[in-house]
Amino acid sequence: MSVWRDGGWLTGARRLASPNFGERPAGAEVGLVVLHNISLPPDEFGGDWVEDFFLNRLDPAVHPYFAEISGLQVSAHFYVRRDGRLIQFVDCDRRAWHAGRSTWCGRENCNDWSVGIELEGSDFRPYSAAQYAALWPLLDALRVRYPIAAVAGHCHVAPGRKTDPGPYFDWAALRAHCPGLALPAEVAA
Repeated sequence: MSVWRDGGWLTGARRLASPNFGERPAGAEVGLVVLHNISLPPDEFGGDWVEDFFLNRLDPAVHPYFAEISGLQVSAHFYVRRDGRLIQFVDCDRRAWHAGRSTWCGRENCNDWSVGIELEGSDFRPYSAAQYAALWPLLDALRVRYPIAAVAGHCHVAPGRKTDPGPYFDWAALRAHCPGLALPAEVAA
């Protein structure tokens, strides 16, 4: 039995289809996973603000920070909540708008050939055990469907512009779970 349905939608993930996506360029093969963190408001967890943001329904009147970002149209393929719940916003066969201006191993426009995973978190707190427990099978499923060769943080594909997934992400655990994947040089050792 396949863990994928309707193309690149993962069975078991809550499906909230974002309007913020596009088609991948012809011949683009998914070979990279980009890890992010997000919390709305910043460094606050819980609530449905991230979902609202990716669905273009974030109310700018609720919080001053929301007024700054409410007009942005962004998305990720997946969002892993603190309790391990998994939400999917974009079919993995399509291009989510998560990495922005980006380069990995000399190849630009990472959105064209990557899957974006947002972890509910910030640069200032460790991720939860439930998040890692959800992330590992997600990475396994992606590696079955796509020729994933590398995992990088947003900070690695957009250095100087982004800092996520931040200093608390457990790269050693990722390396142990996914041996053989290329990782950023500073976390690969």
